[in-house]
Amino acid sequence: MVFPKDFLWGGATAANQYEGGYNEGGRGLANVDVVPHGEDRYPIIAGQMKHLDFDNEHYYPAKTGVDFYHRYKEDIALIAEMGFKTFRISIAWTRIFPNGDENEPNEEGLQFYENVFKELRKHDIEPLVTITHFDMPVHLIEEYGGWRNRKLVGFYEKLVRVLFTRYKDLVTYWITFNEINMIMHLPFMGAGLVFEEGENQEEIKYIAAHHEMVASASATKIAKEINPDFQIGCMLAAGVAYPNTPDPKDVREAQIANQNSYFFVDVQSRGEYPNYALKYLERQGIEIPFEEGDKELLKENTVDYISFSYYSSKLAAHPDNLESQGKTEGNVMGTLKNPYLEASEWGWQIDPLGFRITMNEMYDRYQKPLFVVENGLGAVDTPNENGNIIDDYRIDYLQAHIQEMKNAVELDGVELIGYTTWGAIDLVSASTGEMSKRYGFVYVDRDDEGNGTLDRSKKKSFDWYKNVIESNGEDLTNIKG
Repeated sequence: MVFPKDFLWGGATAANQYEGGYNEGGRGLANVDVVPHGEDRYPIIAGQMKHLDFDNEHYYPAKTGVDFYHRYKEDIALIAEMGFKTFRISIAWTRIFPNGDENEPNEEGLQFYENVFKELRKHDIEPLVTITHFDMPVHLIEEYGGWRNRKLVGFYEKLVRVLFTRYKDLVTYWITFNEINMIMHLPFMGAGLVFEEGENQEEIKYIAAHHEMVASASATKIAKEINPDFQIGCMLAAGVAYPNTPDPKDVREAQIANQNSYFFVDVQSRGEYPNYALKYLERQGIEIPFEEGDKELLKENTVDYISFSYYSSKLAAHPDNLESQGKTEGNVMGTLKNPYLEASEWGWQIDPLGFRITMNEMYDRYQKPLFVVENGLGAVDTPNENGNIIDDYRIDYLQAHIQEMKNAVELDGVELIGYTTWGAIDLVSASTGEMSKRYGFVYVDRDDEGNGTLDRSKKKSFDWYKNVIESNGEDLTNIKG
């Protein structure tokens, strides 16, 4: 077999898109809660807001998500039926420390996740836990300015120490920050940044990223002290950038785009700022606020594995060579349209071979095990006359990507821990706030305005993925219809 017997097949979610129960169990208000569905979502995500609260004009989908908070046993039973070996969830920071700067954690929140982890273990499912997936207490934004403030490192250290101590026998695999490179594109979500007029936004983003990287290294150090068997990973939004033409200027633009993607993970994996980044920051007049001990901490506490999301590749061109083929979106980061690729309903370019290329590039770069923790197709799912969802398009997408993942392992020798598709069960889209952009193997009765029963029902892809897991990736067959 291509994959080892202990290969971790599963699916992935995030608390802010899935969990709900925003005001239950002692949970505090988070930045993700106050981001609405609708056309006003993006200005708020960009960080252009002063008051972090709800109004009566918008629907806020993170308030309820799809109610995993009350339905976790039902959902875990469904993924267990599919044969999941792992399930990726994230911790809602405000469920543990409602304001973020308390001295003592919230026991109700700790007990909730303990119950979830024990339920997963009961079904022999390995929890894969993201400590921070685009969420942070609103209090830390309003009082301290988010991750621009060095004090956030201390608050994060307190959070991880509590988590690692409480769950030292229940969780092995941890991810410190979700898609850390997205801080440059979604600063409000990635780091709780709200900018004042006239501020150097790029500098603040890099300062915030430095604080997150220091916090990640500190978390790795704390983890190994509490349980040496813990496996700590970093994560990036991945997707190789191709040059638009063979023109060396385009090739150079693609190289720069890839460096921009890898910068923060270079630090987390290698333990120091790469020279290309230091030179760029120098040219921009940006000074990273190193404190005594930072460089040693980063160097001595690198991650054990590299986790990443992959949805599409990118296309880069020098400004002199920009053509008129138009742009498309992919996981918030825009790119030129690639004429050789098809695109999803949301314009994300579908590139299975790019998945293999990305895996090779990352493994060559880091020489550490990889873990695919997000991959999937967002699509409109419409029940047929019998109420069934025949999502062959999703199966086709995953089938092609898993085949290229197999090629990367079998033919190229990439070391891979596991593969978790994005969604598993339908949830709220992070980029749009929609429910209609669905990823899961399980349909959730919920629409874009929050209407519906939240009842769960299996899609055709449910049984297909069950068979993939049961065969350890050997059988990808789909009978259409």
